[in-house]
Amino acid sequence: MNLDSRKYPLLHLPPVKLRVKEIDGTPKVFDNLRMKFVALTPEEYVRQHFIGWLRDSLNYPPSLMANEIGIEVNDMKKRCDTVVFEPDGTPLMIVEYKAPEVAVTQSVFDQIVRYNMTLKAKYLVVSNGLNHYCCVMDYKRNTYFFIPAIPDYREIKKCFSEN
Repeated sequence: MNLDSRKYPLLHLPPVKLRVKEIDGTPKVFDNLRMKFVALTPEEYVRQHFIGWLRDSLNYPPSLMANEIGIEVNDMKKRCDTVVFEPDGTPLMIVEYKAPEVAVTQSVFDQIVRYNMTLKAKYLVVSNGLNHYCCVMDYKRNTYFFIPAIPDYREIKKCFSEN
């Protein structure tokens, strides 16, 4: 199945091989983390490429990643797009995706910060496939700071062994 390049543009992420098929007239993509076909929306297109980048280029183990994690924020049910966990099951990173045409704004960061009030992850990442932002939470000082790149899992893993 060929994808419409207007709806699914080239991203600032390495290309990944997607398993795409049409089911009941809707394009679906196989999500290796959820182990099922899901609707191929522009946001899902970004998610699948981003997950591939984390896995193939930044060495994040798929066994520590999960998509569409349900949480409760202020008595409301919400879903985190992707959560990366530490080996002990503690949330390490929350990733929020937007479609390529959606600008990454302060409101997007506000959304992921609200999710993090429940999960208390160390890293917060937002991407629309064209722009990627990563910040590190500093819970001792009750602040955060942006870093220039999403860290390689091997670097984070060193921090696990040092603590």
